[in-house]
Amino acid sequence: MPTSRNLENRRVVLTARPIGIPQAAHFAFDTAAVPELDDGQILVRNRYLSVDPAMRGWVNAAANYAPSVPVGDVMRSFAAGDVIASASDLFRAGDLVSGMFGWQRYAVVAAPTARAVAHRDLPLSTSLGVLGVNGVTAYWGLLGVGQPKAGDTVVVSTAAGAVGSAVGQIARLKGCRVVGIAGGAEKARLCRDMFGFDAAIDYKADDFSAALDAACPQGVDVYFDNTSGAISDTVMSRLAMRSRVVVCGTASIASWEPWPGGPRVERHLLVKRARIEGFLLFDWMDRYDEAVRDLAAWVRSGQLRYREHVLKGFEQAPDAIAMLYRGENQGKLLIEID
Repeated sequence: MPTSRNLENRRVVLTARPIGIPQAAHFAFDTAAVPELDDGQILVRNRYLSVDPAMRGWVNAAANYAPSVPVGDVMRSFAAGDVIASASDLFRAGDLVSGMFGWQRYAVVAAPTARAVAHRDLPLSTSLGVLGVNGVTAYWGLLGVGQPKAGDTVVVSTAAGAVGSAVGQIARLKGCRVVGIAGGAEKARLCRDMFGFDAAIDYKADDFSAALDAACPQGVDVYFDNTSGAISDTVMSRLAMRSRVVVCGTASIASWEPWPGGPRVERHLLVKRARIEGFLLFDWMDRYDEAVRDLAAWVRSGQLRYREHVLKGFEQAPDAIAMLYRGENQGKLLIEID
């Protein structure tokens, strides 16, 4: 039986229940012994920890699609690393894996919950970003729910982010006109110059509404919504006939208690026979590898570009979610433990 004796695990635990965006003060470090492996388990040494907008919902008390992280528990997160001990036939020491391993140095998990990293020719960090949850979310959210057709106008919010930038590039690969919405002139420029969007609009600018009209003269066929709020209100009034709206995130909503009010979109959906559907990656996990194969091929060919913002050192973790919501990251936000 593989052993973890004498290994000490450094962990980030949730110490208080936040309301809204979790701050560094809601977390603390602790240490614990790494337990021995039971049959069917593996021991993973995490190298990269993911920071994702969904983590805000995982720690708040408001009803969500996943149970809240209990106060006192390790912060839930995706991570990637190498197997250093195995009590399962599925993996052996030296294999690279990713999964829901948490903000900790070591993770003992059931082997079937880990995912082998097949693209060993590409950086391990990509398994948490463009070839991980962000890329797969973009792939199936757009292609599975949005169902774009060549010639469609696709609009995506948070277009310079890890998901939004992939959505725009995949839409371009499928022959669509792509319009990105981003916060600030620099992020809008990045959408055009690095990610190849046909147009990119700064939602903070005074002429946002007019700029959206100019960029979408025939209306919006597919809207990939990562924000909700005022940005989405502006897009909804410009939906085209038989359009599709993919709701992937609600980053602009400060709190869902009480339920926020806002413009009513039902008339637009009715008159334009539009469809709106929520997307959660967990509903598409059986097709995860299918997406990764295409995404990896596009990365290798240079057709899919990505950016990573890597925080060096485990001590960067407590403030990382707040940093993400402050918009300070330039690409997929990761923590490199070592």
